[in-house]
Amino acid sequence: MLFSVVISTKLEVMELGFFYRVRKSGEVSIEREGREVAVLRGAAAAKFLKRVATEDPQQFMARVTGNYKRGTEGQ
Repeated sequence: MLFSVVISTKLEVMELGFFYRVRKSGEVSIEREGREVAVLRGAAAAKFLKRVATEDPQQFMARVTGNYKRGTEGQ
């Protein structure tokens, strides 16, 4: 059972491809497919770290970076 949960989590992460790194300076670098797409500093970085822990990280990072489909766009 635990094994299937780990697999589904990996698939969700791969679905949008976002991840973030916290730098020594406190900046947060958001990356997608190996490229840096946003850097958050100061209060924005602190707010991001607080919210990413409570929301779906992939969807939240998509919204922060602007790579988010709202459902009203033409396919």
